[in-house]
Amino acid sequence: MSDQEPPTPKDDESPEQDSPPLQGSAKDDSTAPASNASPEEPPELNAPESEGAETSADEAGEPKAADPPIASSNVLGRGSLSENDEKTMGMLAHILGGVTCVLGPLIIWLIKKDESPFVNDQGKEAVNFQLSVLLAYLAAGLVGVVPVVGCLAALVIPAIGIASLIFGILGGLEANKGIIYRYPFALRLIS
Repeated sequence: MSDQEPPTPKDDESPEQDSPPLQGSAKDDSTAPASNASPEEPPELNAPESEGAETSADEAGEPKAADPPIASSNVLGRGSLSENDEKTMGMLAHILGGVTCVLGPLIIWLIKKDESPFVNDQGKEAVNFQLSVLLAYLAAGLVGVVPVVGCLAALVIPAIGIASLIFGILGGLEANKGIIYRYPFALRLIS
């Protein structure tokens, strides 16, 4: 077993060690002052480590899967709408959610979901968040009925409305950039 353990670390270290000397020797030939190359070496060492981090992200699978949905360049332009129209409809779904609660994003999602995958995704996200906001309003209203903690509802209900408006604006700004926006908390009722 001891024979199996050392080769695995050596294999992991040897590609990292093989790559920097090749790059370092090529850079040593092109840049004569090797003593000043020490500030350059940490970025070179960081590059293989970041590649190793990507390899570990591939093994885990979750970080790699989270990166592609953030950049929506692969989502925009796939529907019958132009990219500007997709961004505008995604923005409206989020901002109208902050103003009209579920009604605005629901209408945009139902009308435009078949025309654009981006609008379909952002409309669902806005509707899910606004449904979560409605459930929060309902819970605050139920808490407001209880005599001892009823005054808390007077503080929580406006806070829910303000948070809904702020997150709706943030979602609209990101959607207008063409970035798929995910709310920090939302029940995924519509998938």
